[in-house]
Amino acid sequence: MTSAVAVDLAALRRVRHRRIWIVVAAVATTIVLGWVGVVHGVTDISSARLLATLLPWGDRIAQPFDWMEWTALIDLRLPRIAVAVVAGAGLAWCGCAMQIITGNPMASPFTTGISHAAAFGAALSMLGSVAIAGSATAGTIVCAFVMACLCSVLVVAIAGVSRVGPTALVLTGVAISYLFAALAAGLQYAADEQQLSAIVRWTFGDLGRATWPQIAVIAVVVAGAGVYVTGNAGRYQRLAAGDDVARSLGVAVGRLRLETGLMITLVSATIVSVTGVIGFVGLVAPHIASMLVGADERFRIPVAGIIGAAVVLAADLVGRLVFSPVIVPVGIVVSLVGVPMFLWLIIREGKRSRT
Repeated sequence: MTSAVAVDLAALRRVRHRRIWIVVAAVATTIVLGWVGVVHGVTDISSARLLATLLPWGDRIAQPFDWMEWTALIDLRLPRIAVAVVAGAGLAWCGCAMQIITGNPMASPFTTGISHAAAFGAALSMLGSVAIAGSATAGTIVCAFVMACLCSVLVVAIAGVSRVGPTALVLTGVAISYLFAALAAGLQYAADEQQLSAIVRWTFGDLGRATWPQIAVIAVVVAGAGVYVTGNAGRYQRLAAGDDVARSLGVAVGRLRLETGLMITLVSATIVSVTGVIGFVGLVAPHIASMLVGADERFRIPVAGIIGAAVVLAADLVGRLVFSPVIVPVGIVVSLVGVPMFLWLIIREGKRSRT
């Protein structure tokens, strides 16, 4: 008996060490992608010159950047990297939480129709020339955020009235998503050529329009979400085993779902209102994390956030390099990768359900 316990403990230590190394590797990969994203783009930057600028004794390595080069780096290149990391992590954490509270591995932050609602809000702002404090961009962001929040509230309210459980949330979200998609299409039909171009470009998902104040707001919201989901990893683990099991272990299931739903709405709406629609990250990242570290939410949630950041960084890098000097919006690149992954997940779940 003692030897069996020792073997089990040794096996658990090996699994834990393996997961820790996976976390380290994921962080290292994300850092490398971020560095490559900084130095490569339409105009490449020398890594040696970047190091020379950052290090106190860097002038021994190469010629540091002059003021204009450094300003261009700070105002153009670094915001893309920062918003990619923050948005990717936030969408991935929302994806993990959505899949847990709905019990649906195919759920994502946009299951409740947030993306189409935000697109409708943005289109409404552009057609109505809405400006806040004299800024049309601020008007677009606020309208997109408000519509995304209203959509989520509407979906949750309808699903709550139906009282058929998490499945109602998914089905209601699909229905409301089609509604807002139709409304957004109607506005596009009524728009002139200039307005239509602006609306379509917004829906692609673009990291290039984010400013440092906007990134700071997203970072605060996403950081709060990260603290919340990691702090509740244990309760999520019990909820994943079923509502009855979770209740027997002291989890307030209804309250946890409500709090998590509100968190998903706030984070997703904040990200989408600034970046536009970046789909599939919240769906793909949690599944990749599950394949790497298993179903233990204490590891899956942090790893999913790291992978989400890496996925968006990689997609943005591909979009800037493949057709350079043309920049392909990150939302398009992510979708091109995410659709095959989504289909593979459907096939995989189908096979699993038959076994």
